[in-house]
Amino acid sequence: MLKVENVTKYYGTNKAVDNLNFEVKDGEIFGLLGINGAGKTTTFRMITGLLDKTEGNITFDGKKIDYNVTDKIGFLTEERSLLTKLTVIEQAKLYGGLKGLTETEINERLDYLLERLEIPEYKTRKIKELSKGNQQKIQFIMAILNKPKLLILDEPFSGLDPINIELFKSLIMELKKDGTSIIFSSHRMDHVEYFCDALVILVKGRTVLEGYLKEIKEGFRKKNIIIEGSVNESELKKIKGVLKVEENKGVFTVSIENNNVVSSVFDYIKNKKDITKFVVEEPTLNEIFIEKVGESYEK
Repeated sequence: MLKVENVTKYYGTNKAVDNLNFEVKDGEIFGLLGINGAGKTTTFRMITGLLDKTEGNITFDGKKIDYNVTDKIGFLTEERSLLTKLTVIEQAKLYGGLKGLTETEINERLDYLLERLEIPEYKTRKIKELSKGNQQKIQFIMAILNKPKLLILDEPFSGLDPINIELFKSLIMELKKDGTSIIFSSHRMDHVEYFCDALVILVKGRTVLEGYLKEIKEGFRKKNIIIEGSVNESELKKIKGVLKVEENKGVFTVSIENNNVVSSVFDYIKNKKDITKFVVEEPTLNEIFIEKVGESYEK
C-alpha cells in the first residue's frame, strides 16, 4: 500500500503541493487529477524519489521509498523517455538491468508484452524507427517490465488509437488483478471513470475533492435526465429544479438539482405518446471535475 501523508512541496517560496493526503491499496487504481500546473508531476516525482518533499511522509508497504524500493516501481511519464537510438531489446536490457532483472527474465517478459501489444516483430527494431503510437507501447512495456508493485501512469494513452487503447486497458486490468497499486492520471475523464476506484482532484497543489468515485457521484447534487422524443425545450426549462436543457438530434439532456425533480419532469412527459427514452443518469466525472475546479478558481 502507498501512503502519502501531509505532503507539502515548496519551490523557493512557491507552494507546489499543499498538505496532500491519500493512500492506494494493493490492487486499487487511484486517480490523481488536475489541470496543468496542479501539482501532479511534482507529486509523481516525490513518490518515485526523484524529488525531495518539504514536509510529510511517503511510504510504500510501510517503508520509506528509496533505492531498496524503487525496483518495485514502474513509471510511465507523459513525456517520451526512451533512448531512441537503441533497439527495443537494448532499451529493455538497460531498463531491466537497472531494476535488477536477469537477462533471461528480461527476454521472457519482453516477448510476452510484445505479443500482448501485438508488435513482436519490433524486438530488434530501433525505437526511432517506430511510429508515435508504437513508441508509446514500448514506453509502457518499459514501465511494467519489472512487474511493478506500484505503477504510475501519466497520460498512458497518448498517441494511441481506440484498438490499441483496448490492448493497454487489458494489461492494466491484469496488473490490478495481480495486486499492483496503480496511480492513474489523465485529462480524459471517461478513462478515469473506467479505471479508478478512488481519486483526488488538485487545484494549485490543494485537494479540492477526494474519495471513492461511487460516493462522490452519489453525493454530487446534479443529475441528468435523458429524454428521447418530441418535447418542448422551453417548457422543460420552466420546471422548478431544472438547471439546464440541451438538445442534440432529438435527444434532450435535462440537468436537475436533485432526485426530487425527477417526478416533476416525468409528470410533464408521461402523457406524451412519442417518448422512446427516459433515463435518470448520475453526473459524469467530467461535469464534477469542471465544477470543482471552477469553484476553486473563483475563490
